[in-house]
Amino acid sequence: MDKLTYLGNGDVNAIDDLYQQYLKNPESVDIQWARFFEGVDFVKTDFSSGGIPENFQKEFKVINLINAYRSRGHLFTKTNPVRERRTYTPDLSIENFGLEQADMQTVFQAGNEVGIGPATLTEIIDHLKETYCQSIGIEYVYMREPDRIQWFKEKIELKNRPKFTADDKKRIFSKLNNATVFEQFLHKNM
Repeated sequence: MDKLTYLGNGDVNAIDDLYQQYLKNPESVDIQWARFFEGVDFVKTDFSSGGIPENFQKEFKVINLINAYRSRGHLFTKTNPVRERRTYTPDLSIENFGLEQADMQTVFQAGNEVGIGPATLTEIIDHLKETYCQSIGIEYVYMREPDRIQWFKEKIELKNRPKFTADDKKRIFSKLNNATVFEQFLHKNM
């Protein structure tokens, strides 16, 4: 006797009666049977005939684009002021993800994935470029701990980055400069 023998031992007529009862009123059957029949209805759904709306499919394409920025955005940073970075292929252009220029003004729920809420594709890409392709690049998706990955995503993708005034920047620069001079002093005298 194997672990699935019970499936063949059920009374087909009783299960069919429960299903008919479920179709009339889903709350009239036990919650476990209701969940089972929801699964049966889902399996019967034919998605190949365009049952999924086009925008729904494009949402997944935008999520693929977001994940590509997370995993490859550091390759397109502007870290060298002297010369351009070498060209990597495929690049992060939307055509590589099945999206078109006509989609740039379409609002996608995938903006929630990067913490900006529903946003146009243009806004999502601008946010991703600002996060992953500026003068500081970050590569973190190779990590194995989901908690750490989530921490990095929350810290760098949300628009909660500090905004420094010119005086704040000068003060920070002065502190960094003092630390460098002190470090050089320690190297010479140790």
